[in-house]
Amino acid sequence: MSLAAKKYDVFQAIADPTRREVLHLLSEGELAISAISSHFPISRTAIVKHLHILTEAELVSGRKEGREKIYSLQPESFEELKQWLSYFDQFWHNKLSILKHVVENEEENKTIRKRPTE
Repeated sequence: MSLAAKKYDVFQAIADPTRREVLHLLSEGELAISAISSHFPISRTAIVKHLHILTEAELVSGRKEGREKIYSLQPESFEELKQWLSYFDQFWHNKLSILKHVVENEEENKTIRKRPTE
């Protein structure tokens, strides 16, 4: 499926908490629609709609097996999300470095305050 033909992208697909939970379930292995549906308080039809969006975003794929459709995760499709998020790693690293500095200074100040005066 070409990028122009896709109705949903990775970011739209993961925006919904139900779809994120479906992805989490599929991360443990292939599941039939009925098995996926059993984890949610919504109709099978609603789950099928969520699976359609995940399929459009190429995060999952489905195959017919008898009367059921079996879905599996397509982990390579998460690369776009991983690349986008990796840009923000620099900000986390910076914040953690600042936090480390603050904590170390705080510990140092406590040590200085606890020393008996000579």
